[in-house]
Amino acid sequence: MIELAGRWRVLAAGTAIGISGVVGFAGQTASAEPLLPAPSVPGPVTVTQTVTVAPAAVPAAAPAAPAVPGAAPAVPVAAAPAVAAPAPVAQITPAASGTFAEFFKSKGVKMEPQVSHNFKALSIVLPLPSGWTNVPDPNVPDAFAVIADRSSRDLYTPNAQVVVYKLVGDFDPAEAISHGFVDTQQLQNWRATDMSMGDFNGFPSAFIEGSYMSGSQMLNTSRRHILATAGPDRYLVSLSVNSSAANQGVSAAADAADAIVSGFKVSAPAPAAAPPPATPAAPAPAPAPGLPQLLGLQR
Repeated sequence: MIELAGRWRVLAAGTAIGISGVVGFAGQTASAEPLLPAPSVPGPVTVTQTVTVAPAAVPAAAPAAPAVPGAAPAVPVAAAPAVAAPAPVAQITPAASGTFAEFFKSKGVKMEPQVSHNFKALSIVLPLPSGWTNVPDPNVPDAFAVIADRSSRDLYTPNAQVVVYKLVGDFDPAEAISHGFVDTQQLQNWRATDMSMGDFNGFPSAFIEGSYMSGSQMLNTSRRHILATAGPDRYLVSLSVNSSAANQGVSAAADAADAIVSGFKVSAPAPAAAPPPATPAAPAPAPAPGLPQLLGLQR
């Protein structure tokens, strides 16, 4: 499934209720003056206080509160379960040689190109900037999706390409993704501006961007490769965003490219919601009492 988009510390609050009573007593004073009536006694005043408890705090033993007539007993609250910290992402050393195709061939892994029509193994979000359209491009081998800004005045049409391969065979994902820079580094006059390897939405990924010569033009490119898993199957998902380097920093294509790169997402599809339980059928009404059952006719 592909979408084109135009787009802790747990606080446990407890309430402590303290009740204070203010009682006034009037004493009699010997005097020739007549006694004034005693002032009325004010009722008890209730004060509510909210207490915030930190997750790691250990509650100190508190004195038992006096019983209050009519008050409901305190209800114990279960402590929140501890959440295990996520495992750190293993450091990946980039391979010095061997493209993806060469690596998978050496491992006996078959690369099966996928098409976007009826593809449901993964959820792929490819942002579609304003003015960009989804276009067929025969110049992109095994294209899964291609979008471009055909209204651009740049000599080179800004575009973004996605290819998806199903990987049939056994391999080490960390070893495979270490080859994520090699294809791009082989481009003519390649100059890198950023490179990284690590986790991307739970999948091993390689990101590289920079510039290279294509014919007589200098182009900027940002590329991300992801080894995604869906059930027992594994896929190589690759994004390539390309624009002219001549207007770098002032071209609208630069902003569009940043939006595509930052908004691109690959994830396993959400599990289907369980159907609601079936409503049991109403029992058949019992026969009315006193009416004989017709069992058959006698001759």
